[in-house]
Amino acid sequence: MNSTETKTAFIAIVGRPNVGKSSILNTLLGQKVAIVSSKPQTTRTRIMGVLTEAETQLVFTDTPGLHKPRNSLDRFMVRSVSESVAGVDACLLVTEADRDVLPEELELIEKFKALDLPTVLAINKTDTLKDKTKLAAQIAKLSALYDFEAVVPCSAQTNDGIDALKDELKKLAKEGIHFFDEDTLTDQPERILAAEIIREKMLRLLEKEVPHGSAVVVERMKERENSGITDIDATVYCEKPSHKGIIIGKGGAMLKKIGSYARADMEKFFDCKINLTIWVKVKEDWRNREGILRSLGYDEHSFD
Repeated sequence: MNSTETKTAFIAIVGRPNVGKSSILNTLLGQKVAIVSSKPQTTRTRIMGVLTEAETQLVFTDTPGLHKPRNSLDRFMVRSVSESVAGVDACLLVTEADRDVLPEELELIEKFKALDLPTVLAINKTDTLKDKTKLAAQIAKLSALYDFEAVVPCSAQTNDGIDALKDELKKLAKEGIHFFDEDTLTDQPERILAAEIIREKMLRLLEKEVPHGSAVVVERMKERENSGITDIDATVYCEKPSHKGIIIGKGGAMLKKIGSYARADMEKFFDCKINLTIWVKVKEDWRNREGILRSLGYDEHSFD
C-alpha cells in the first residue's frame, strides 16, 4: 500500500484509575500488551499498542489513571497523561457504567476542549449493570459535557460493544503513512514486558500496598544458543524490609508462586521456554527518590 491508500491515527486512552483502560487496549488488540489487575494505578507508564487492519493503523497509548499525586512517582504518572493528550490525534475516554462524573474526568474534558481534540467515549463494564435503563441517563449526562465523536457502551470483559468501539475509532484515522509494520503489536522492549508481567502477578497475589511500593527490573534476558530456552534474571525493589518478607513469603512460597505464574505468561507471550530467577531487594522510599526513579526507567524530565 502507498501513503495515499493508508490511514493512521494516534489515540490516547485516558480516564481515572481502574476503569478498564488497559483491558480495553488488550481487547482491541486481541492480545495482552498492558498488565491488568483489580487495583487502581496498575499502569505506571505510557504503553503503546498498535492495531493494523487493512488500510487503517491505530496507534494507542494506554496512560496511567488520572489521580491526585502523593509522591514523585505519582507526579510522573499524572504528567505522562497530560503529555499523551497533548501529542495525539484523538482520545478515547474510558469511564464505568453507573458511575457519577468525577473531578478527574471533568479535568480531562477541559483538556479536550482546550485542544479541540476529537474524542470517543467508551462506557466500560456494562456487563456489571443490573438496571440497563440507567445507561441512557448516563450517556445524556456525559454527552452534555462535550461533543464526543461517539459514545459507545461496552465491556472489555465480555467483548460486548468492542467491535462497535473499534469501528468508531477507525473513523478518526486520517490519510497518511503507517508508522509501524503490520505485525507490530507494541513498542515495549521485551525486558519491560517481562518486568510488567512479574509486577502484574504481584498485584494479583499480594496485599494492596506492597505491589504499589514495588518496582521490577529485568537485569538479564538472554536466549541460550540452540536450546529454545531464555534465561531471565529480575530484581524486585520494595520500600520496607517487612515488604520484602511478604513478597518472599514463608519458606519462599510467595516468591515461588509469583515466579511460576509469571513464567507461564512469559512462555505464552514470548513463545519459548523461560528460566526465571527473581531476587528481592529493599530500596527505602524509592517512589520519592528521583535518582532511583531514573534508574528504574522513569523520565527525569517528568518531575517538578
